[in-house]
Amino acid sequence: MEIIPLLISVIFITSLILYFLLTSQSRWQNKKKIELLPSPRVRSRFYKGMIIAAIAMFAIIAGNTVSAQVARPLASLKTVQVPEPDNLKDFVKNKVAAIKLGKALFWDMQVGSDGVTACASCHFHAGADNRSKNQIAPGLLRLNIDQTENPDPVFDVGGAPNYQLQPEDFPFQTNDIVSSQGVFNSEFVDVIPGNAQDQVNLVPDPIFNVGGTNVRRVEPRNTPTVIDSVFNFRNFWDGRAQEIFNGVNQFGLRDPNAYVVKATTPSHLEFVKVSLNHASLASQAVGPPISSFEMSANGRTFEEIGDKFGSVNQKTHRFRRGKKLPRKLGKKLLPLRPLGKQIVHPQDSVLGQDSRSPRTGLQAFSYQQLIAQAFKPEWWASNRMIQVNSDGSRTFVNKPDRSLQTNEYTLMEYNFPLFFGLAIQLYESTLIADDTPLDRFLEGNTSALSAQQQSGKLLFEGKAQCTICHNGAELTRASVSAVEQQRIGILTIPNFPRIIFDNGFFNIGVRPTLEDVGVGSKDPFGNPLSESRLSLLGTFTQLLGSEANITVTSSDLILADGSFKTPGLRNIELTAPYFHNGGYLTLQQLVEFYNRGGDFRRQSALAQLNLTDAEKADLVAFLQALTDERVRYDQAPFDHPQLFVPNGHPGDSIAVTNDGTGKATDSFLEIPAVGKFGGNGTPNFLANQ
Repeated sequence: MEIIPLLISVIFITSLILYFLLTSQSRWQNKKKIELLPSPRVRSRFYKGMIIAAIAMFAIIAGNTVSAQVARPLASLKTVQVPEPDNLKDFVKNKVAAIKLGKALFWDMQVGSDGVTACASCHFHAGADNRSKNQIAPGLLRLNIDQTENPDPVFDVGGAPNYQLQPEDFPFQTNDIVSSQGVFNSEFVDVIPGNAQDQVNLVPDPIFNVGGTNVRRVEPRNTPTVIDSVFNFRNFWDGRAQEIFNGVNQFGLRDPNAYVVKATTPSHLEFVKVSLNHASLASQAVGPPISSFEMSANGRTFEEIGDKFGSVNQKTHRFRRGKKLPRKLGKKLLPLRPLGKQIVHPQDSVLGQDSRSPRTGLQAFSYQQLIAQAFKPEWWASNRMIQVNSDGSRTFVNKPDRSLQTNEYTLMEYNFPLFFGLAIQLYESTLIADDTPLDRFLEGNTSALSAQQQSGKLLFEGKAQCTICHNGAELTRASVSAVEQQRIGILTIPNFPRIIFDNGFFNIGVRPTLEDVGVGSKDPFGNPLSESRLSLLGTFTQLLGSEANITVTSSDLILADGSFKTPGLRNIELTAPYFHNGGYLTLQQLVEFYNRGGDFRRQSALAQLNLTDAEKADLVAFLQALTDERVRYDQAPFDHPQLFVPNGHPGDSIAVTNDGTGKATDSFLEIPAVGKFGGNGTPNFLANQ
């Protein structure tokens, strides 16, 4: 008998024994509780989850499963229709104009509270981030066994913020995260319409400081690429960006009080709810501009997240994420010249005709013009306005002759989150890397892959078992096409409870589960992010807008904690560091991780692979065949305007220079404007270290 089947059998039998021991009603009878530890019931529930993961590993790897979904074969990405909302035409009157608006908004440095940080500041290199100084966050998402927050403020790598990462730091052995630097910790005061920089008050940062001087904060998860992200059914690592866009925030139907305003006539306004399917990119887009880590000061706040009516006491986002409303951002941006601080290449594939090069900005005088060109007038044209009162209620009033107060919004300003989300989704929907060597090979060009890459492909589909999670044309089970085929995954083992999971979300043992529970977390309204758990609670249809493919019961075993969205793999050669924690540097390290079955085997859904050195090299070669050269060299549609990105601070993790306000002075990296024919590209993460 071979060693792997033997080991799997041992794990399975042991897991069954431990499971029934831990679920026994008499397990903790007559046992004295230890006060310093969580209750036995809490410990039992946590460790049972670890046992379940081991059982799931057996079920997946050994093939003793009955599932409604069979692994989809690899295919060219050109065979997949780009997902788009069914009712998009109810909002967008000119798709080309909306894409232009979306590209301008995505790359515009004026969007951030500091007048510097753009969406693209974290997504300028192959749709991801290649910066390596001041890019570490400590384990801020850590929980206790009883699910209470237990953030770790200690920087294990580098000892403090503003550290320059080195290749020898990888792979990480700590709970630190490699991610993207955003804004300084500050409180939002107000906007000055037409001014790129918000009025803010600096707040001393207890974590992101060097010697008491604030440095830019760093997000608690690694930055994924936006390229091909339109194919994801949900977005963000934890899936919180919902498939249905509500026009206001990232939470879709989960937010019962998310309304936009519609002008049935120019003088008559109504509050309405909107629901756009296949729009998780729009849901995702409206998150970062109000995040106090990424792009926003801690801003004008209500008791609720986003747009709410009345006084509903809702939970806030963990770690006090900023709640500067996107419509406040609209009041600032609408009068501004799009890309007013940046040069646009005259041969830009989308914006070139509007370039003013060598001057900065687009020919359009303001974002108001671009929105009016892209969206139907019932969403922006009215002679009335919306007033937000001190208690959070809304009132329709006549437009005053004087300049609007910042708590009074035109219809265009009030609906700005709707425009922002949809426009950026439409732009990002053009960022499709479907011309890789693998795509050409699958289209019939047998010379597109080398002999070594073809050997790697066979391993990818066979012995290495990669297609269990990375299958189909999109190379992920988290895609729209895969999830619509089977939204809640099912693993069945004879004589054992069903194992249930959100399709496309897996715990592969990158880090201990409690360091970041991923899709096992909750939304700001107290609902599980896990759709499997929503089905168990009976709120699936109410909060997600469709029927579940199965009914989850209390006898089922749900795998959610520590599970993360399976990313697509195109351009993986360019998008290091890897995993949700950014803890792996090279493709070789990545393959070694999978070969040993993950780093935390007790919770991992992976099995050891026993690949030879030659097979590992073949697999790496195949992964390199997933690169679209247009992405490497910023050729259309991946060309872009000029961008200046914060790149750490002069000094190091011991000392920085105070700019006189309590903030560290910035270093900036210029990303030159590139037209449709591309340029030299930007170096990969740590390529020059």
